[in-house]
Amino acid sequence: MSTPEKHRVVVTRRLYPFLIDELRTAYALDDNQDDHLLSADELAQRLATADGALIVGGERVGDALLAGTPRLKVVANVAVGYNNLDLPACTKHGVVATNTPDVLNESVADHGFALLLAAARRVGESERWLRVGLWKRWTFDMFPGADIHGKTLGIVGMGRIGRSIARRAAGFSMRVIYHNRKPLPAAEAAGAEWVGKEDLLRESDHVILMVPYAPSTHHLIGAAELALMKPTAVLVNLARGGVVDDRALIRALRDGRLAAAGLDVFEGEPELNPGFLELENVLMTPHIASSTRATREAMARLAMRNLAETLAGRRPPSLLNPDVWDQRRR
Repeated sequence: MSTPEKHRVVVTRRLYPFLIDELRTAYALDDNQDDHLLSADELAQRLATADGALIVGGERVGDALLAGTPRLKVVANVAVGYNNLDLPACTKHGVVATNTPDVLNESVADHGFALLLAAARRVGESERWLRVGLWKRWTFDMFPGADIHGKTLGIVGMGRIGRSIARRAAGFSMRVIYHNRKPLPAAEAAGAEWVGKEDLLRESDHVILMVPYAPSTHHLIGAAELALMKPTAVLVNLARGGVVDDRALIRALRDGRLAAAGLDVFEGEPELNPGFLELENVLMTPHIASSTRATREAMARLAMRNLAETLAGRRPPSLLNPDVWDQRRR
């Protein structure tokens, strides 16, 4: 009796070696473990004969790519956000699309508070000042920052991560207000109060952005919105690059119309507007809000489960395009 042929699976970015070993046992694997960024042509070439793919937010999957992948059955995104996936195109071609929600909520919320605290208390600026040998003596007015405790925190995007952030704010005795398109049921709001977006920007001492990226949220925070904020406020962006107009934010920070920013995401990342590098009052991390070892493993394992279930003919736990199921590629 012949051994069934293994499904061919492409992994587009480096994962932990033990995860690759598990995948290699189950599939005929094309693993890209040198981790070079695949061009659109390289991605198309690798997926041309693939049955499944584990991808991250940097790889775009659209109609033209899918037209050249006749065997592809599932694209498992190792991320919560999926603006890199054209879901209507996936459905059109019978390709199941999945993501990795929930497993990273707490780690991202932790990082959001880390950025808020560090930006408000000028941690990055003062640490750089110390490292270059400028600390000669203690003075009363060294690096005065902004308080977090007892202040008003505005959360734009009160999803699961937003609610995790709100729970942390309670530990700092903060008043929490939030803006979604519509208010949450009181039981889900974690004690936070719904307000309109403009009221949130005016009233908040600090603002955290946690909305998904979509055409409707492109430059959700631009020059007009920044002008509504308190000049003593800190803006934290954990959402996606493009939710904030980076040029407008640089101008506001440079001109003292905003005290500070903590940013984990940027327009056009990994490229960075060089204006940020000229500012002391911005704290930046390279899109690592979910980057704890346990959380990244959990994300990869959920993506692997989505892949395995789909290839076995079973509905995956994190299906993004449910309309595809009855017409999916077999």
